[in-house]
Amino acid sequence: MSACPLRCVPQSHTLRLLGLSLLGAMLLSATSLSAAGPEPILLWPEGAPRAIGDEPADKPELRIYLPAKEKATGAGVVICPGGGYGILATDHEGHQIARWFNTIGVAGFVLKYRHAPRYRHPAPLADAQRAIRHVRANAGQLNVSPWRIGIMGFSAGGHLASTVVTHFDSGKPESEDPVERVSSRPDYAILGYPVISMIEEYGHAGSRQRLLGDNFDSQLAEFLSNEKQVTKETPPCFLFHTGEDAAVPVENSLAFYRALTKAGVPAELHVYQYGPHGVGLAPGAPDLAGWKDRLADWMKTSGFLADVTRAEVSGTVTVNGQPLRWGQITFIPVDSNNKPAAFAMISQGKYQIPAARGVVVGENRVEIHDLGSVEPRPTIEDARKFETDLRATVGTGKSTFNFDIRD
Repeated sequence: MSACPLRCVPQSHTLRLLGLSLLGAMLLSATSLSAAGPEPILLWPEGAPRAIGDEPADKPELRIYLPAKEKATGAGVVICPGGGYGILATDHEGHQIARWFNTIGVAGFVLKYRHAPRYRHPAPLADAQRAIRHVRANAGQLNVSPWRIGIMGFSAGGHLASTVVTHFDSGKPESEDPVERVSSRPDYAILGYPVISMIEEYGHAGSRQRLLGDNFDSQLAEFLSNEKQVTKETPPCFLFHTGEDAAVPVENSLAFYRALTKAGVPAELHVYQYGPHGVGLAPGAPDLAGWKDRLADWMKTSGFLADVTRAEVSGTVTVNGQPLRWGQITFIPVDSNNKPAAFAMISQGKYQIPAARGVVVGENRVEIHDLGSVEPRPTIEDARKFETDLRATVGTGKSTFNFDIRD
């Protein structure tokens, strides 16, 4: 008798189980198809510009995912799935992303944009710009702030999103279409393992071919190499990538991040050591799945999860009348979990927080940590937070707060 490493099942039972498995798969598939998210809306009800037909592929759409009203933060994100400009990975780079955004009170708008083989540039860009305009023009109905609308893209969808943040306009005031009158500039961008360059070796040849064709214009390719198009007007950006990505190398994100920092644009980049291309939310990779938590932190810290006004704050911190040698001070708004805290280092008793990442106007709780001295020997057992009940009411403009702690 041959060894059976797994539990042996008679052939007739195997066939019956196989039939049940196929039936179950069919039922699961039918269930999945019937639960495919909200019904889409047409971005151009009267027909998209340069449409070559009247097929579904000729009609750019948005699927709108709104969070519960009691949880809504007023932020919204247009999401561009990847697919090399030839298909759209709407499940793991669209639908699932929008549903996650809803859990943190952010509205998600999943874009179906035109792509090859029927369309090349500029159709995808026109569709993404229209999506930003649509959300902004209808912000009141959608319960989002018109000044906290971002764009997100994965892979080739990341190229599209990075194109939107480097190629935008303030609107066409003379247009008869009210949607076209508003700006197409996103307020921030989120790029997941994005294609960035159309000219460098680390770019993605397939995306370039499907977007520009075989005999593309080199000047157009450079125009759409977005690491070369960043200016100080480019909105803040969050990027994540993996070092193992062989399809779209991490050099794409590195190049864009360098361009952002050179232009003085606020940016945050996370590069994970492990992980292939196309991971989406990465539910099976606990470490890589943390990118979404870092994103939530960034959105809060950047002030995108609440309507806030920030102000420059400076001052001094003394302990028993002596300057605190080395520490940190944090201002935490008391009236909202979604408003960002602001912190600064304390050196020789002085601190300063610039307006760009300043303290939220209004009442703040103040926390102060002592990190010790700066000497070639330890001076305290561990960093410590002073147990105080300090408050500061911050106004617009510059404010000064001096704190003396009795310890």
